[in-house]
Amino acid sequence: MMLGFLLARAGVEAIVLEKHADFLRDFRGDTIHPSTLELMYELGILEDFLKRPHQEVTELAGQISGQMLKLADFTRLPTHCKFLALMPQWDFLNFLVEQGRRYPGFQVKMQAEATDLITQNGRVIGVRAKTPDGGLEVRSALTVGADGRRSVIRERARLEVMDLGAPMDVLWMRISRRPTDPGQTLGSIAAGKIFIMLDREDYWQCGFVIPKGASDEIRKRGLAQFREDVAHLAPFLGERVNELRDWKDVSLLTVKVDRLRQWWRSGLLCIGDAAHAMSPIGGVGINLAVQDAVAAANLLSSKLKAGNVNDLDLSAVQGRREFPTRATQRLQLAIQNNVIRQVLSSSQPLSVPLLLRLMQRWPLLRRIPARAIGVGFRPEHIRTPA
Repeated sequence: MMLGFLLARAGVEAIVLEKHADFLRDFRGDTIHPSTLELMYELGILEDFLKRPHQEVTELAGQISGQMLKLADFTRLPTHCKFLALMPQWDFLNFLVEQGRRYPGFQVKMQAEATDLITQNGRVIGVRAKTPDGGLEVRSALTVGADGRRSVIRERARLEVMDLGAPMDVLWMRISRRPTDPGQTLGSIAAGKIFIMLDREDYWQCGFVIPKGASDEIRKRGLAQFREDVAHLAPFLGERVNELRDWKDVSLLTVKVDRLRQWWRSGLLCIGDAAHAMSPIGGVGINLAVQDAVAAANLLSSKLKAGNVNDLDLSAVQGRREFPTRATQRLQLAIQNNVIRQVLSSSQPLSVPLLLRLMQRWPLLRRIPARAIGVGFRPEHIRTPA
């Protein structure tokens, strides 16, 4: 959606295919990071964006074995917005649609699910899609696969996927929030358990981190035991854990971390999770996808207008975005393998790591994770003209 908006803004005709009738999906990533808010500022739409319902988080904190620790401070970032914005993804997408429709070259076709690629002499020249009205073919100078970690486009393109592994999955759920509840935290960590909590004003969006593939075993133990585990990690929820009345109230996020060896082939480019599925650590997946879109628009819009996009141009997008992707995934894998895996396999009380103890003593150190999460590696800037 971001790429379609930016291309149309630069004078390139773009059509976005969305397989659903709307954007209302529970438990999609809802964190809009300072680097993305900075792009809104550069586009001149930040003020309108922040009028949408959202929460602003200036620091992150969490509990380890009952001890509250401050982990990241965003108030010193070199950006106009020194906070994380929590906004339902459907609101973010609808906002981009509204902005895109200011330009005549922007189209969004809902209920159009891409099913296959159209090729000619080895080059991708468009996609086939299914709609309520039947089959649809869209021919294009460039096809972009932005259809997520289970991308049909990258599968049909036969692009090689490197699976980097993940030791965990996440069970997501909603639990009501009360005005007397504590403020925003990252959640709690105890021996063998990790619980994430995001403040959505009238409810908590909660994630219960489990070992990879352990979902069936947890369900066999029963919902009562699961509610007890949640209450143990967040005692202030009390009887509200009984709002989880059925396993239908709990959604499984299967965590994948992977990356395409090559993000493109002639006439086709993959971006976002279709090119590199990220771990939920840091909630950076959406923001890396948006950065991919900005880089693609910066590098390709003039080429598309001239009608001469070639393989070198597509390779340049990967060259621009591969370092920040690799660096972010490497950091996520280090946390997964050295922290999360150990916590989930531990049966003994956890001690606070030295680094976190130092961060409590010297608050300046909290700027480091804030920079990694909030800005990331090689942030992009708007280079395309309006």
